[in-house]
Amino acid sequence: MQIKIYSLLLFALLFTACGKITLPKLITDGMVLQRNAEIKIWGWAKSNQKISINFLDSVYCTKVDNEGEWEIIMSDLKAGGPYSMVIKGGNTIKINNILIGDVWICSGQSNMEINMKRVSPLYEDEITKANNPNIRYFNVPKAFNFQGPQNDMQNAEWIYPNQETILSFAAVPYFFAQELYNIYKVPIGIINASLGGSPTESWLSEEALKKFPDHYNELQRFKNDSLICKIRENDNIRINNWYKKLRKNDEGYKNIAKPWFTLNLDVSNWNTMNIPGYWANGELGDINGVVWFRKEIEISEKNAGKPAKLNLGRIIDADSVFVNEVFIGSVGYQYPPRRYEIPENVLKEGKNVIVVRVISNIGRGGFVLDKPYELIVNEKVIDLKGEWKYKLGAEMPSLQSQTFIRWKPGGLYNAMISPLLNYKIKGVVWYQGESNTDDPEEHNKLFSTLINSWRKEWGGGDFPFLYVQLPNFMETKDEPTESNWAEFRETQLKALSFPNTAMVVAIDIGEWNDIHPLNKKDVGKRLALAARKIAYDEDIVYSGPVYKSMEITGNKIILSFKNTGSGLFINDGENLNEFAIAGKDKRFKWAKAILKDDKVIVWTDKITNPVAVRYAWADNPDKANLYNKEGLPASPFRTDDW
Repeated sequence: MQIKIYSLLLFALLFTACGKITLPKLITDGMVLQRNAEIKIWGWAKSNQKISINFLDSVYCTKVDNEGEWEIIMSDLKAGGPYSMVIKGGNTIKINNILIGDVWICSGQSNMEINMKRVSPLYEDEITKANNPNIRYFNVPKAFNFQGPQNDMQNAEWIYPNQETILSFAAVPYFFAQELYNIYKVPIGIINASLGGSPTESWLSEEALKKFPDHYNELQRFKNDSLICKIRENDNIRINNWYKKLRKNDEGYKNIAKPWFTLNLDVSNWNTMNIPGYWANGELGDINGVVWFRKEIEISEKNAGKPAKLNLGRIIDADSVFVNEVFIGSVGYQYPPRRYEIPENVLKEGKNVIVVRVISNIGRGGFVLDKPYELIVNEKVIDLKGEWKYKLGAEMPSLQSQTFIRWKPGGLYNAMISPLLNYKIKGVVWYQGESNTDDPEEHNKLFSTLINSWRKEWGGGDFPFLYVQLPNFMETKDEPTESNWAEFRETQLKALSFPNTAMVVAIDIGEWNDIHPLNKKDVGKRLALAARKIAYDEDIVYSGPVYKSMEITGNKIILSFKNTGSGLFINDGENLNEFAIAGKDKRFKWAKAILKDDKVIVWTDKITNPVAVRYAWADNPDKANLYNKEGLPASPFRTDDW
């Protein structure tokens, strides 16, 4: 990755030495410039060369400095377009299809990165109708660099949503932009700089990381390119050897003439397992390796030969799928949904055999619960849940994960944020945190530092910073308990103390069995609602209830809230859920809770002298139902600081 970046910069320097103007990748056809602000157009050329820009009937001039850099400032551009810009120096560059509107940086990890293709089952209509040239999208290439901040990136382009591009748009940014455009009819530019799995510290500059000695020292360590090469080499050898041994030992492939995906295979000695589920819960126990699964289904004459869709939920960790001995496809890691296309003439009348070879490299292998397992052919849905035949192909020791070098501190900031800092923006939208839930206390400091340092480095003052609180995830608990995810959400809630920030609560739109919930439209719409208040100064209710104060009266605690809108509201059912109360022993018990005079009264007959309340304090508070009447959920909170 770094070699490519250095080659790119070397090419730019050589091009400049010849007198040619070069421009950053952001400044190109289709770009959106921030309206009503001082915006910068910059680039590189031979020193002392004169540069002129003709734009909107105005001519701007400057001279290249001794470092080969130049910049021109334009002020108070009004929303509109498309326009063209001509830049002249040693050569002439014309930039077409420019819009002037509002530019938002969207950043974070996988839930900001996930594209419309991934969530397409929920949004078929939106995808079919996508065609808006006033929304522009720039996807920053995935890259890292530990040597220092970059001033440019690899090739990328501005695109707009249409039938050829919509599936590549990140879903949250798309729905956010669409909502803003529908309201204001102003061009919206989205610059998406996100990477799945990335922790907060990877998005901080070297200067900002000085507050965190461990992360700062790790950045210094990874400035050693030979260390990176050695780690990669060792990882590749270890991982490749594991998979080679797995393949060699896999009984399902040992008989070359009759592998286990063969149609007419004797499976009388295979065991059965209910799908979905994990084989650790059955006779196989908690092992890793490869397990083969087979299921027979009947296909009618009417549906024989027809193309079909095969949905296999999610599988941990990797899978290869065969239908009637035909290889259908594979997915190499656990998170993507398994949506396979069966081509024509594969399905036969009568008996058909689906075979899934599942590799588990660490943890529990199997089929994730509460996901779709079905075959859809000619509009007929065949349920695939239930008994499947299975047999162990090979048992293996757990495979240690690769070293995710790209997530190390500072690397993503240098390669994916630093090249954007000259580009004027309206604000930032942030959706990240899953990778930092192991240490909520540190995240409190990391996130505060990120907000402050990005604002300082962009030089735009306290621009709007909108972010998504982590959604509900993992299994529910029968009793009140401690939760890193709840503590993490609290650190996000605390960040509202910074000016011009807003937080979207998402504990009602997650999925217990998927760290990547598909509902991205509501996330985008709630972010747009927050933007309308924070960035566009509308007098609207933009947030759900947020805890303000408490009063103890006898065996009851009375809670007051802000952001109640037109009133508190029980969203589902007649009783408030997910409230817990504790006495001086600090042991929380489920409590009764009612609404009265726009306050919440909490109690339990088991505690006579309560001292603290918690609400939705869990990994997955799936029954939380305190909202305001505008339909926005209350943030989880606790009144204690134990």
